[in-house]
Amino acid sequence: MILEIRLSNFFSIKEEIVIDLRAGNSQSRKVRDLESNVFTYKDEKILKAVALYGPNASGKSNIIKAIRFCCSMVFQSHTHNEAVIFNFVPFKFDRYADKPSSFMIRFVSNGIEYEYGFSLSRARILTESLYYYPKERRAKVFTRDETIKGEKKDKYSFSNAIKKPLDVAENTSDKTLYISRASQMDRDMGKEIFNFFSEQFILGYTGFNGLNIETLIKTNRELTIKALQIADSDIVDIKVEKKEVPVKSFSVTFPSATATVTDEHQELLHITTYHKTSPGIAFDFYSEESGGTRNLFVILLSVLDIIKNNKILLIDEIELSLHTTIVEFIIKLFYASNSAQLIFTTHNTKLLDLDKIRKDQIYFVNKKTDASTDVYSLFDYKDFRETMDVEKAYLQGRFDAVPFIDDSLANLKSLING
Repeated sequence: MILEIRLSNFFSIKEEIVIDLRAGNSQSRKVRDLESNVFTYKDEKILKAVALYGPNASGKSNIIKAIRFCCSMVFQSHTHNEAVIFNFVPFKFDRYADKPSSFMIRFVSNGIEYEYGFSLSRARILTESLYYYPKERRAKVFTRDETIKGEKKDKYSFSNAIKKPLDVAENTSDKTLYISRASQMDRDMGKEIFNFFSEQFILGYTGFNGLNIETLIKTNRELTIKALQIADSDIVDIKVEKKEVPVKSFSVTFPSATATVTDEHQELLHITTYHKTSPGIAFDFYSEESGGTRNLFVILLSVLDIIKNNKILLIDEIELSLHTTIVEFIIKLFYASNSAQLIFTTHNTKLLDLDKIRKDQIYFVNKKTDASTDVYSLFDYKDFRETMDVEKAYLQGRFDAVPFIDDSLANLKSLING
């Protein structure tokens, strides 16, 4: 589970922003009625879902992009060579391009709380640290400061939580996170952190570090059919098989420059669906099912695996190609879980209903006058009562994070007519 994420100096994010999944202290009737929106960890309430609202170009997608980048550094940086330039851009104004970018996450893995963070420029890692709470008290695993001149032993400080920690440091360049290298070198603590980022914190429905479709179908086929039917689909069966498809392979041999074409076979995943009206008639999933059905099928495969295993899902624009009621269905699946979590951006204002979502689950993303991204929670508005209409207040600009458009008839005519 995730408790908190902090980011600074990534893309449009300038000063540090905070996404906190620890529930706010509220005992109102509406909050009590939404007990399924949270779960309990050591007497603390943790949110199962957090929604990010804001206008286009406010920085919502940049938050998702920054988190994905930082997570991918953990499970990919051990492959970096000296020529690597990290794939992010710091805030471009106010000389922030020369300042460090930072990431910090508090999370729980296998019952232990961790606090992990690092800072970096586009060219190298600058600092890195890991703390944990093995006996309810904060303890250091390691710290690292590459700005200190000298040998590795001068840059690092260790406890005894990792065996032979300096050996790992000696094999860690300033292009690589120590925790990534520690995992590669078979250190238990390194593998624990690596596995959380690569297996528990899922960065999208597909791609990134998500499971492949074949694996998901094998593990969640029956559940997915049931979920599709709950979501008003008439699919009653799905069959999956691998088929060999003939393909042409082209190669050129040098120095004679002789071209050769050979027949080869490529194994592809073939999915067939069957519908309630005529269950004996097969439909090719890729060519005969609608785009919406294909999209929903893949989403439900991923979501069901995440929920069954109490993982975390990060999604940008959750409503993309989905009906409002389907989006609500997906969110309710998380509420029905034990401790799965969802962090998502959205423009769907129908979700802004305090009979369905808590104030501390709603975050607003706004662009400040210096073009940087600002993030704040509805929970911060102490004067906003739970009896008020959040959707109406949001669309009226009460929380700022909406586009302000001068669409008067005169303005539109001047635009069209020059």
